[in-house]
Amino acid sequence: MASGSGGLRRFLRRRTQTLLASAAVIAAGGILAAPGVAHAQYVGQLSTLVMDAGTGQVLQQSNPDLQRFPASLTKLMTLYLAFDALRQNRISLDQAVPVSYHAASMEPSKLGLIPGSYLTVEQAVLALVTKSANDAACALGEMLAQGSEEQFAQMMTQKARSLGMSNTTFRNASGLPDPDQVSTARDFATLTRHLIQDFPEHYHYFAVPAFMFHGQQIPNHDPMLRIYPGADGLKTGYTVDAGRNLVTSAMRGNVRLIGVVLGARTNPQRSMVMADLLDQGFQQEGVPVMARPAQHHRAELLLAADAAGDDPPVVRHATRRHGRVVMRLAASAPAAAHPVTHLTGAKLRLAAAHGKAATPKAKHAAHPRGRTRG
Repeated sequence: MASGSGGLRRFLRRRTQTLLASAAVIAAGGILAAPGVAHAQYVGQLSTLVMDAGTGQVLQQSNPDLQRFPASLTKLMTLYLAFDALRQNRISLDQAVPVSYHAASMEPSKLGLIPGSYLTVEQAVLALVTKSANDAACALGEMLAQGSEEQFAQMMTQKARSLGMSNTTFRNASGLPDPDQVSTARDFATLTRHLIQDFPEHYHYFAVPAFMFHGQQIPNHDPMLRIYPGADGLKTGYTVDAGRNLVTSAMRGNVRLIGVVLGARTNPQRSMVMADLLDQGFQQEGVPVMARPAQHHRAELLLAADAAGDDPPVVRHATRRHGRVVMRLAASAPAAAHPVTHLTGAKLRLAAAHGKAATPKAKHAAHPRGRTRG
């Protein structure tokens, strides 16, 4: 018994020493674990913000500065840097983007890109906006940073700081889980406002309902494009630890609002919260309220839109109006019965539902450089 009691006392003493050491680290403000670990506890605790895109005035907010995992909202910064490179003529829309082993190894959602293959910059942009493809995001980031996604993440964080996103750190181009990759509702509202104001010539991509890639129709996952009048993009995001995230911009009359919802438990909750926030924001701005369906019918509509999020919308026809792409969707029709929007080289084309994807120009092709993973 004495020997057993001694062993128990030694175990308890070691356990107490371990707990005291951990407490000392925390008390000193030096939590050595990755800073994002605690944020997994925030799912279900919403962070929201509604901003007037024109003035930057915040109309509503809740936990706007709580650091969260951004998930695929991260791709908004990847797109910002791509648009910036296009503006500076460092890249072109029809330029070939090489696919490295590292990019091809990304977890879904993805296009299923093959190492050694190519896609165009425009195809990558469309893949990020619609399918939120992680392999395309990584390939685009690697190209913009001469082959290194790690270097691209540093570029992303540096750009975030210059835009005033003081509580944001990026670690990859896609938003795949990384405990150090965090942001806030306020920071993503700031980024979205810059995307809209800095690159009006590229903002139309966020409203594209679908695009063709190697004969397959890739639908846009954003439910707000289908359920909220005036919505014209931008991005959804989800991981287990992040919860359901959403950034939406909508315009009614001369007022454009930006809404951010982070950490929702379900897609329908995320959509309903966003719709309510935007409605309230437009009311605050003096914009006439549009007729809303009965609450139970509205909930059914939102549920149906989210449930059908992976179903490809069918484009009836597309035209250019004042330099912007205008698309109309068929209410119900088989995908092969209608042409689908296919944007290449900044020129609008209509390709058959089984048409071929654009072939990248050989003169822009380059071999991927830097670290890869098999």
